[in-house]
Amino acid sequence: MNVAKSIDGKDGTDVGVLGVDVDGPVATVSFRRPDKRNAINDVLLSELRSFFSAPPKEVRVVILRGEGGHFSAGLDLAEQVHREPPEVLRHSRSWHALMDMIQFGGLPVVAVLQGAVMGGGLEIAATAHVRVAEPTARFQLPEGKRGIFVGGGATVRVGRILGADRMTEMMLTGRAYLAEDAVRLGLAHYLVGEGEGLAKARELALQIADNATLVNYLIIQSISRIDDMSRADGLYAESLSAALSQTGADAREGLAAFLEKRKPVFR
Repeated sequence: MNVAKSIDGKDGTDVGVLGVDVDGPVATVSFRRPDKRNAINDVLLSELRSFFSAPPKEVRVVILRGEGGHFSAGLDLAEQVHREPPEVLRHSRSWHALMDMIQFGGLPVVAVLQGAVMGGGLEIAATAHVRVAEPTARFQLPEGKRGIFVGGGATVRVGRILGADRMTEMMLTGRAYLAEDAVRLGLAHYLVGEGEGLAKARELALQIADNATLVNYLIIQSISRIDDMSRADGLYAESLSAALSQTGADAREGLAAFLEKRKPVFR
């Protein structure tokens, strides 16, 4: 993979706890705390926020991964200081804002899941639109066994994937799901061989990058929100999304490519 840009915009620069490699339309964003199993601290959260708030203009898809054999073991409890309730509330809400930025920022995100996918790491993984798991991946919400409650969005994102009942059991018991179960339950979409996750993610990312940018944006923005709506409101939002997608240059190109039996080339 060609290293084209780093998060601070200087080619070839070491970016510390977050690495960003841009190759064509795909940015590979890597957690770089392997000695901590990529546990999430405030510096890493800040760098994630910097990237997703202003990604390179040529990027159409993001791959999210962890270095060193783990996606993320969750919040770095070793760096946590005592916080009063208002501070905990604000910290949790800052996580929510960043998770929304990843999920609804407009760029499709493909996550490569290896080793620990735990706590806050699972909360981040659940923001991704496509999740590829390797056999080593282990999915867990251990907060209940540590005397704390989730605060990064798990009750909404993981709870919707698993259902409230199964998430309740998962947190009460500290149960961990292995990769095969995770695919069955929807925590991951693909299961590949060991060491094959990044290649599969890039294959999928390039397929997604070939889609019309507006359609990718509407898929990301509309489907999850429609799931929150009443039936009537959801159908109306679907019609609005259809109207936006079916009346522009990309729609004309898609139809022409179909009739000419060729691959479409979208803007």
